[in-house]
Amino acid sequence: MIATTMPTSPDARILIVDSDPDFLGWASGHLKAPGVTVTTAERSEDALAGYQKQRADLVLAEVRMPGMSGIELLKRLRMNDPNAMVILFSGIASTSNVIEAMRLGAYDVLGKEKLPYELRTIVESALSSNESRRITRAQAAEVPTETIQETIIGRSNPMQEVFKMIGRVSRSDAPVMITGESGCGKELVAGAIHKFSPRTQKTFVAINITSIPDNLMESEIFGHEKGSFTGAVTQRIGRFEQCDGGTLFLDEIGDMPLAVQSKLLRVLQEGEFCRVGSNQTLKCDVRVLAATNKDLEAEVAKGTFREDLFYRLNVVRIHIPPLRERREDVRLLAEFFLQRQSARRRGPTMRFTDDALSLLEAYDWPGNVRELENTIQRACALSNSDVLLPSDIPLGSTAYSRHTNPTTTITRMRDALTALIHAAQTMPDLELMPWIDKELPRLAYRHFEENAPKTAKFLGTTTAEVQSHLEPAATKKPATKKASNA
Repeated sequence: MIATTMPTSPDARILIVDSDPDFLGWASGHLKAPGVTVTTAERSEDALAGYQKQRADLVLAEVRMPGMSGIELLKRLRMNDPNAMVILFSGIASTSNVIEAMRLGAYDVLGKEKLPYELRTIVESALSSNESRRITRAQAAEVPTETIQETIIGRSNPMQEVFKMIGRVSRSDAPVMITGESGCGKELVAGAIHKFSPRTQKTFVAINITSIPDNLMESEIFGHEKGSFTGAVTQRIGRFEQCDGGTLFLDEIGDMPLAVQSKLLRVLQEGEFCRVGSNQTLKCDVRVLAATNKDLEAEVAKGTFREDLFYRLNVVRIHIPPLRERREDVRLLAEFFLQRQSARRRGPTMRFTDDALSLLEAYDWPGNVRELENTIQRACALSNSDVLLPSDIPLGSTAYSRHTNPTTTITRMRDALTALIHAAQTMPDLELMPWIDKELPRLAYRHFEENAPKTAKFLGTTTAEVQSHLEPAATKKPATKKASNA
């Protein structure tokens, strides 16, 4: 281990762990300042041994390390010292790693490419933080990271913040309000909170409030006794009983009837309820997560949602940004959905062209991730090739509008002509280029209703250039044609 020195409070000790000596040299110099000692280690095992001999105020560690990983180092540091302050960084940090790191008590998880811009600020904030970070050994209980599958995907900054919030709130039993537009993945976030919580071995139940008739809502959630109302021919166990010890996710909570809201409030406050038609009070230990795409503050103001229930549920809020605000995730999500569809088809691995991916990234996705997934599924079902072109991807509310859209029709022709160009390059005796040079402007001119400026804009050329490639007959006015025929 080597020592150097960094810019923050005096008498601070920082330990940096990475298998790359060049990075260690850069990080040590970057954090160098009077009064602060920086030590480095190339192996997590050496860092753990050094920490046990002399504790550091802050540990910076790479997630992906040979031997003991950064996640495992974090676990062991926090098991031995629940107040250990650790920042993890990685070139490629998976969703599971980010959530698991925050669940185990990491101060932050940083992308390695951002360290030159963010490292000093984050380190100063960590060292000056007075936050109490005490947790129990039970809360730090090991969840095997390798068994956790990626359910939420995103590398954008907004989604990284969502992952960090999931990791933080999963350590407690506090109610969480998850907000966001329809189709952005609120149930996936709720499932991840449960999966990374101490309740992970218990039941997770999700209910969509809008799918349950108002007159059956109370029975669905709290259960009922036999004969309690017409049609109650047997006793029914409600959702709270079903997931005792686990997590209950109430989706679209803003649509819950007021009568049921008051009974839900009692469960949150007292941890007890009664089945419909029963006077027996039942106890339950259930963590409640809720989600909505409504403005609940506005609903409270209108009197359609109880204010006291709102504050009970809104202890922690996680907002999921719409897909149009994190376009850098579109490519990652599209590739994931395409791989999944390829596996289901049990055929050749499918792939996008660069133009197809650019088309997906440019679209606003009003239906968010759900719309993207459905679009990829539909494109795979309709495609006759294992390569998806822009023309294979139906966008918008009408799935088959592309068949009657002149612009998209020309796009498909252009894609076909591109394939012909490649064929001409391998078979030079086929003189396709002169034909292509003439045919594409002519077809485009026809489909754009003989509008030369529109044709030129689509082809990326000038109006004069388009007209120079057209046959004389193509530019004649309809009246002239009639006169000639006469």
